[in-house]
Amino acid sequence: MTTNEFDQDAAGAADLGKLEENLEKLEGLTKRLAKVMSHKRNVPASLQGPGQDLYMKAATAYMAEMMHNPAKMIEHQVGYWGKTLKHYVEAQNQIAHGKLEPPEDTGPSDPRFSNPLWDSHPFFNFMKQQYLLNAEAMQESLGGLEGLSERDRQRLDYFSRQIVDMLAPTNFLATNPDALEKAVETQGQSLVDGLENLVRDLEANQGELIVSLADKSAFKVGENIGTTPGQVVFRNRMLELIQYTPTTETVHEIPLVIFPPWINKFYILDLNAQKSLIKWLVDQGFTVFVTSWVNPDASYADVTLDTYVEEGYLAAIEAAKTICGTKKVNTVGYCIAGTTLSATLGVMKRRKDTSINSATFFTTMTDFSDPGEVGVFLADDFVDGLEAECAATGILDRFYMARTFSFLRSNDLIYKPAIKSYMMGETPPAFDLLFWNGDGTNLPGKMAVQYLRELCQGNQLAAGGFNVCGETVDLKDVTVPLCAVACETDHIAAWKSSYRGVQQMGSKDKTFILAGSGHIAGIVNPPAKKKYGHWTNPEIGLTAEDWRDSADAHEGSWWPKWQAWLAEKSGKQVPARAPGGPGFEPICPAPGTYVSAAPKL
Repeated sequence: MTTNEFDQDAAGAADLGKLEENLEKLEGLTKRLAKVMSHKRNVPASLQGPGQDLYMKAATAYMAEMMHNPAKMIEHQVGYWGKTLKHYVEAQNQIAHGKLEPPEDTGPSDPRFSNPLWDSHPFFNFMKQQYLLNAEAMQESLGGLEGLSERDRQRLDYFSRQIVDMLAPTNFLATNPDALEKAVETQGQSLVDGLENLVRDLEANQGELIVSLADKSAFKVGENIGTTPGQVVFRNRMLELIQYTPTTETVHEIPLVIFPPWINKFYILDLNAQKSLIKWLVDQGFTVFVTSWVNPDASYADVTLDTYVEEGYLAAIEAAKTICGTKKVNTVGYCIAGTTLSATLGVMKRRKDTSINSATFFTTMTDFSDPGEVGVFLADDFVDGLEAECAATGILDRFYMARTFSFLRSNDLIYKPAIKSYMMGETPPAFDLLFWNGDGTNLPGKMAVQYLRELCQGNQLAAGGFNVCGETVDLKDVTVPLCAVACETDHIAAWKSSYRGVQQMGSKDKTFILAGSGHIAGIVNPPAKKKYGHWTNPEIGLTAEDWRDSADAHEGSWWPKWQAWLAEKSGKQVPARAPGGPGFEPICPAPGTYVSAAPKL
């Protein structure tokens, strides 16, 4: 035997040994998988998909279309079968002539099919083109149905797209060339690593699949994320109030109190020194307070929006005023916290409380007459299920919120990361924004149902009046100077809906800014990055479409424009304030304890 032959045999034996080792690992992982699935979370059927009435309406509309307009249906079917059969014949013809290459591919470009094999390999190209033809046929068939309300049409379109996206050939190992190539290159190690990732995610979520989007071991709040210096200066059962340490010798007299959403953690505004809106505001000479909301457990079951207003907003505002020795504060509300800030301003107006000098709303919905994409989950079938879940457990578990928002961008937030993690065996990236995205919180049961029923479904702030803290308020009660920032591609708070809410507010001093990008990236957009432009237009009376068409475009971040607006509302310069004061001595350093405390479940 030659040395070369010996080396080849040794390499083959090593590969075989590696394969056997991986097979043993697969056996162990399979046992873990079976164990976690045997204790799978019981998710009510009402929260697994839309009610059967939606499909019955679609089926009825389809049958009516067949009866009353058969030519249209026949034309659609003939067109679909014609394209499918033509492509099949062309593929067969290539093989018959000895050409191991696909027929001409004139289909649309799709980032899911970026591997060159999707275009050059006969099998993969056939799978891709047939999938795209089927997807097109389904969308055209359902999109052309008559006899459905616009809301039902939107929901049918959304949930049918979910099915189409789920069935993409990229989502299956046997038809994903990237995953197959990686498995061969690694002697199956990628599949072992992928199964390990899958089992880990299932174990972390009681058998339900929530894809890990970021490497959780890469971040620790207070160490490399959420690190702007400050002190917790007030605490109650609802929040910790953080006051940040000044970095300038003087500051604006009127402090700023920021209310982040309690669906996630406040440090989205303090990811790191380069991205932190909080640090940037401190460096511009503002005294900044931020609320860090509690992560509620079942003991918070009876907490309502009244509690958030009284023990959250009003308590934080009073503390900031006392600490700074001012009669007024400026405020910011982000997402659901902006909606609740609107209600709080109404309560304060009814009580003749003039503590708010100005209000800023980040990606805030107050008029839910057209809630946009998220509206597909606001029908009774889902809300009834959530209400039953809240009644049974006392909370709305963060699992449901995470899953809902992920499905609004399923290709980006479910299937793409699932392919990389479970098929390719890759470790999730060390990405701070995605780490934050996975660090959600529970919601008190009554508060969640109240928000869904009265504000989202009932649209009471914009139509009829919303009862909160013993007062009936509506958008006309928001009379302080205001600035609203919406995001162009926001899939949670549609910018046009945000704009319509601002139009109905009673303030005579309104500024509306449309930022590029989405719900998070559009807000967390520091000037130094020079990303995403923004648009302004003082004519708030226009329709949303006309406002956008006639708006002035600006390059880069909206932060400096808002900072100039806020500075005008913030008074003269005074000596910088150290955190805390008499009766509000510092309790602990920022980011506090609530941000990392787990609920007692």
